[in-house]
Amino acid sequence: MDNKKCKICRRLGTKLFLKGERCLSPKCAMIKSPYSPGEKRKKRARSGFSEYAKELSEKQKIKNWYNLRERQFSNYVQGVLNRKNQKEDAGTALIKKLEFRLDNVVFRLGFASSRKMARQLVSHGHFFVNSRRIDVPSYEVKKGDVIGLHPSSKNKNFLKNIIPVLKKHQAPSWIKFDIEKLEAEVIGEPSLQEASLPGEILTIFEFYSK
Repeated sequence: MDNKKCKICRRLGTKLFLKGERCLSPKCAMIKSPYSPGEKRKKRARSGFSEYAKELSEKQKIKNWYNLRERQFSNYVQGVLNRKNQKEDAGTALIKKLEFRLDNVVFRLGFASSRKMARQLVSHGHFFVNSRRIDVPSYEVKKGDVIGLHPSSKNKNFLKNIIPVLKKHQAPSWIKFDIEKLEAEVIGEPSLQEASLPGEILTIFEFYSK
């Protein structure tokens, strides 16, 4: 049976990679049952999909993509909408906020196969930012910050098993990763294009503006 994470992907009709490696295997619920929970396989999609429903769906895709609760995600969006500095577009501003979360950076570096797992690793204090131990997943990094593993974490089993994966993993262009030191530096800023979101970000602002 599908768990809650798998049902989210099926309901939204998009693979959000919420289960890490399982999402890449034939066991993925989106492969075995590529239709909404409770619907029959050959049932046609309902017509007349409202604009509100579309906006809600896009919002849900991106919120779950970053493994955030509704209040967390809403706060990020409202923060962008209420900002005084309007020099950059809202979509780019929101992406920076979401991508600069420490748990997302850990995920982007390849230390975890899902953002949920990355959140757990950060919460357990496995990572340093500028030589200071940070155990808050929502901690916002910035350009110039250096992210590294806590010395005691380098002997943990999870790291031994993931080293081969890290060597093959491609970190985003805005992060410079030294595999030998297991240390990364934020050298740029994330972009909408590289974030490869599963939904349309502009509809999010329309949803929360109503």
